[in-house]
Amino acid sequence: MAEIISGKILASKIKQEVKQEIKQLGIKPYFAIVQIGNNPASNTYVRNKMKDCDECGIESYLYHYGEGISQHALEVFLEELSISKDFHAVMLQLPIPNHLDMQEAINEINFKKDVDGLTTINNGLLATGQNGFIPCTAAGCMEMIRSTGIDIAGKNAVVIGRSNIVGKPVAIQLLKENATVTICHSHTIRLKEICQKADILIVAVGKKNFVTADMIKPGAVVIDVGINVQENGKLCGDVDFNEAKEVAGYITPVPGGVGLMTRAMLMKNILEATKCQLIKDI
Repeated sequence: MAEIISGKILASKIKQEVKQEIKQLGIKPYFAIVQIGNNPASNTYVRNKMKDCDECGIESYLYHYGEGISQHALEVFLEELSISKDFHAVMLQLPIPNHLDMQEAINEINFKKDVDGLTTINNGLLATGQNGFIPCTAAGCMEMIRSTGIDIAGKNAVVIGRSNIVGKPVAIQLLKENATVTICHSHTIRLKEICQKADILIVAVGKKNFVTADMIKPGAVVIDVGINVQENGKLCGDVDFNEAKEVAGYITPVPGGVGLMTRAMLMKNILEATKCQLIKDI
């Protein structure tokens, strides 16, 4: 039976540490969120992020625009927020409407205020082993792996999913800690065989119960990034949790796993952005 890696416990610890450090700084971080449209999931995410900010002593502001906003107007506003001395951190809530270019918009955010870690500059810093902001979900996955106490070095790690938000950045971090990493995707052949050799398995494909128990190496660390809605309205992950927990050594639940850690790592990134700007005016 696998040991459950509780996102609730880990996230609470991280947020408490952030709160204490903000008190010691003596300066309240100011965080701007830009949301486009009225996506129900985004509404929930933004509400939860602002709640976390309040718990940690971070002042958050929401700028909400209609879906009809132009690319130019969005980019100009993000640039204004980045230049403004009023904010230490800026985030564009995703997803955004299809007529908008996400990467072009995000690149208007100063990389030192890009607490989502999604600007091209921060992507490049991560890829080349330099210091920058790491996408929050990927950073959260790594914290959960480390919490098991296993030595990542030398382990076979398999990442299913190659997005810029999770798959690629978590793979790069695993490489940095000397794991041997395989990235799998929709064109991967013999996926089951590859997964069966994984000491660490990270799943981020957005398909409910995609990974079954027979794909998991006994004793493996399984990190389930997926959040899917079942027919009964309940949430589930990309891993068949009830079966997988009988095989894995460690496993994250859904809900109560990676999602909570994503929010906690955002709080940590906001703190780091604030400290960076106190040291050097940008």
